Order: sequence, then C-alpha cells, then structure tokens
Amino acid sequence: MVLVLWRPKGLNEAIPTTLGAILILISGSVTLTDLGDISSKVTGAAITIIATMIMAISLESFGFFHWVASQLLRKSRGSGIRLFWLTNLLCFLMTVFINNDGSILITTPILLLLLKYLRFKKHEMLPYLISGALIATASSAPIGVSNIVNLISLEIIGMDLYLHTAMMFVPGVLGLLFLSSLLFLVFYKDLPRTLNIPSHHRQMDFTKKHPLQSESELSSSMQNNKLMVLVIVFVFLVRIGLFVASYLNFPVSIVAVIGSVILLGWRWIYLRLNPLDVLVKTPWHIFVFAFNMYVVIYGLHNIGLTDFLVSNLEPMLDDNLFHASITMGTILTILSNLFNNHPALMVGTLTLTEMNLDPIILKTIYLANIIGSDIGSLLLPIGTLATLIWMHILRKAKVKISWKQYIRVTAITIPPTVLFTLLCLYFWIRFVFGQGF
Repeated sequence: MVLVLWRPKGLNEAIPTTLGAILILISGSVTLTDLGDISSKVTGAAITIIATMIMAISLESFGFFHWVASQLLRKSRGSGIRLFWLTNLLCFLMTVFINNDGSILITTPILLLLLKYLRFKKHEMLPYLISGALIATASSAPIGVSNIVNLISLEIIGMDLYLHTAMMFVPGVLGLLFLSSLLFLVFYKDLPRTLNIPSHHRQMDFTKKHPLQSESELSSSMQNNKLMVLVIVFVFLVRIGLFVASYLNFPVSIVAVIGSVILLGWRWIYLRLNPLDVLVKTPWHIFVFAFNMYVVIYGLHNIGLTDFLVSNLEPMLDDNLFHASITMGTILTILSNLFNNHPALMVGTLTLTEMNLDPIILKTIYLANIIGSDIGSLLLPIGTLATLIWMHILRKAKVKISWKQYIRVTAITIPPTVLFTLLCLYFWIRFVFGQGF
C-alpha cells in the first residue's frame, strides 16, 4: 500500500499489488482453492464492468460525448456556476442509468472536451473534474445496481435491489445533495462567473470535430439528435434489463454483455469500426489491481481479520443500531481507502453474515457499509475502481491532478458527507419501520 500511495516514478498501481498477492500466496495465507473462490466471486462483476466499458467506448464512437458537451454548453447559458450544477446532475444521471465506472468513462471525456473547448486553465478545470468524479462515484449508493461491488454484496447478504432502493434511495440522494453543496462551497471562489464562449458556439456541432465521424457525417443536426435519443433509449433499456435480471435471478453480467455486443454491432454497421479496437482502449491493469486487492483482503480474512471484527463488534452492533451504523460506516471508510472498496465491502459483508443479527438490523448495518464503501472510499483516489479509471483517463488526456489537490478537497467534503448520510439512513429507517425499530 505504501508503494501504491507513493507510486515512485509513476509506478503502475497494479505492480505492487501483484507482488503483494504473490507474497501472500507464497506465505500460504491464500491457497489455490481460495483463488478459485475469489475468481467465482469477482468474475461476474469483472465481466459486467468490461461490458460497461465497451458500451462507453461505443457511445464515444457515435459522437455521444460531443453531443452531450454541446447540450451542456447550451444549457449553461454562459454561466460557470450553472455549468457546475449541470455537471453534477449529468454525473448523477449517468451513474443511475449506467453505473459508477461507466459514468466515469462517459462523463470525464465529455468534461475534458468541453473544458478544453472553453480554453479553461488547469485551476478552472479542477472544480468540474473533481466534483464530477466524486458525484459520479458517490451516486452509486442510492441504487444497488449502480455499483458492481454492491451487487456482489447484495447476493451475500440476501437482499434484493428493490429493498435496497427503498431503504437507501432517500438517504443516498440527501447525502449527494449535501456533498454537492459542500463541493460548491469549496470551489465557489474558483468557479468562473461567466464562460468565455467562442462567438460561433451557438452554431457549433461538436460531432463534426470527432475523428470517428469523418466517413459517416450525419446529414443534419435533427438526424444527429434522433440518433442520440435512440442510443440513450437503448442504454436505458439495458439498465432496466439489469433490474429485471436481478429480480429473476438471471446473471446480470449476461444482460450487460448482450447489451454491449448489440451496441458494438450497431457501431460496426453504422460507422464501419472494427470492434477489436476496444481491446486497446480498455484499462486492463485496473482489473489486475482489483483482483490482487481481493487476494490481499482474503488473506487477512483467513488469518483472522473477520473473526477479530466479529468478536469486537458484535456486542456493539447488537446493542445499539445508531452506534452500529456509525461504527461500521467508519470502519468501511477506513478499509476502503486502504484496500479499495471492492475487497473492503466483501470483508465487511462477510463479517456481518457471521453475526446473529435481526434481519432488518443486519440490512441496515449493511447499508451503513455501503455508505462507507461508496462515499467514504472517495477520501483517497485508490478507494474505488471508478476513481482509478478517472485518473487513468486524465493521464491519457495529459491533465494532471495530484493526490494533494484531490485530498485537499476530499478531506473537507467526504467525512462530513459520510456522517450526514449515515444519520439520514438511521432516521429514514426509523421513519419507514416505525419508532419501535
């Protein structure tokens, strides 16, 4: 973890975690049988993430990023503050309708395209890029299907997407509004009051600047809008398909794969683009990082971490729901920033299943884990796969945001947001299930 945080000479985060996983295997803390168990738990999630990335790449090819950038520019009406709130709204909607990883893959290039077009300096880009990444990732908390690690843990805990949404949507959205407000206060002085928009912007069609459109230019802006609407409707239908698959106990990953294959085929026919180009554009090292972190946390589980947590936390969790929610939300925040939220939520969920808790109390504390995993994990850039993907995209675009700049914002906004959302969850559950609860 020291090497991951330090990253000497730009060391890829997958390298130290690979070395760590190998050492843990050599030590015997994780066996080959355990590796098979880990693979069975993460394979479906990995396939779904890859399918989402393929859909995002396909959307880029259709000119969707440029089209959305054009819409943002028009709706902002020359106001940098209005653009800030529109950015947050876009990132929230993308996460709700796709997922947090897919949202980062879509919204980050859109923002980079728009901010560079407006000729923003680096300090002017920071409010939009950082707040967009935080909102896109944190927006996975209200709806379970918006985060693949949530789906894995829902299965372990025995909770469906609908109960998760009923218990978590209101507290989650309130937490997001609180986070957005804090981000606005932090960045208020840096937000440009007016946008320096080129004089020809009202007639500008962003899609015409996209290199992939050169051989398949749309005949008019009306046709372009129609295409984008069709693409959005298709993605929305795939999203509904994920909920239906979860309800019918059908593998969510298969639905995601089918959706990505159809979109790739559509792209191939419409733009004559070879589907194999997605292999080059996919940041594979991030999956290596995630798998290795599962190995690390599984090793800790095998040598007694889960037993230690159970023995020390069970009396507290069984005694007071308020303290239990705050405690587990805090613990998952710490574990997520140390080990990434995927393995951290897994060990937190396994810990809960080994306790003899009332079903509703178990699910409430699990949702406190989700808050720590989905929101608290944002304290450091390595806390989630989404933020790792975000930094990967920024590096490719030659836009450098240092850890110091990132943490300077998250240290102020994330801890109070976690606490506020945990309080909202506690009082919402009491309201829904009655005062006796």
